[in-house]
Amino acid sequence: MSDINQISAQIIDAAMKVHSALGPGLLESAYEGCMLHELRKRGLKVFSQVGLPVVYDTVTIDVGYRIDLLVEDCVMVELKSIDKLVPVHEAQLLTYLKLSGVKLGLLINFNVLHLKDGLKRLVNKLESSAFLRSRSETNDELI
Repeated sequence: MSDINQISAQIIDAAMKVHSALGPGLLESAYEGCMLHELRKRGLKVFSQVGLPVVYDTVTIDVGYRIDLLVEDCVMVELKSIDKLVPVHEAQLLTYLKLSGVKLGLLINFNVLHLKDGLKRLVNKLESSAFLRSRSETNDELI
């Protein structure tokens, strides 16, 4: 599956299925594990807790940033289980998108009655970064 919009739709559909089965109120890690399972069941290439370094002064520095889910190397998914999304959550995802060069990000908050109220789709218009090029060379898989 190569079309980014189809991949995004599959991720949202998977999130709806997980949310329908589990409901709100669990820890983020529970939703992450279920999403990982559901997306892989659908045949998607998914990595979880992918390290995201910062490049400063031509030096790559691992500062502990982690992408919750990276799907097909083109959609970043940031999962939350909180009372409500606030602008800092969108800023975090946009920063991760810029650092990684990934074009599309989904912010999904499972701690809502209706999942549609916990979904945000964000687009990065920057060129792909060294992060994505190095991932394609090493094909890292973190679980």
